Amino acid sequence: QVQPVESGGGLVQTGGSLRLSCAISERTLITYPMGWFRRPPGKEREFVAAISRNGAETTYADSVKGRFTISRDGAKKMFLQMDSLKPEDTAVYYCAAGYRSGSRESDDYPYWGPGTQVTVSS
Repeated sequence: QVQPVESGGGLVQTGGSLRLSCAISERTLITYPMGWFRRPPGKEREFVAAISRNGAETTYADSVKGRFTISRDGAKKMFLQMDSLKPEDTAVYYCAAGYRSGSRESDDYPYWGPGTQVTVSS
């Protein structure tokens, strides 16, 4: 059972920073491509960033490019450094693991965490 779990969400003021973490609980040697998605209040879930198996390739949504940085530490840990946060970044953030590197499509990620709330106050 592949079970990602997010941590690090919280409340921050506009312009502040947060660092989200994701850990995969699974006894396996498989390294998955991973990604971050978010669901703003009242909206559909949207792509944020993705990272390849070895961490060498990253992809970002235009709305976060230059402000967010995705990284990973081996097979089972992934991070999202969020700087210069804006109120429109308020959302539940989800960690996902899949098989298609760099994908922006949630359907390509079969494994999802429960989500962590990020709230940016104005």
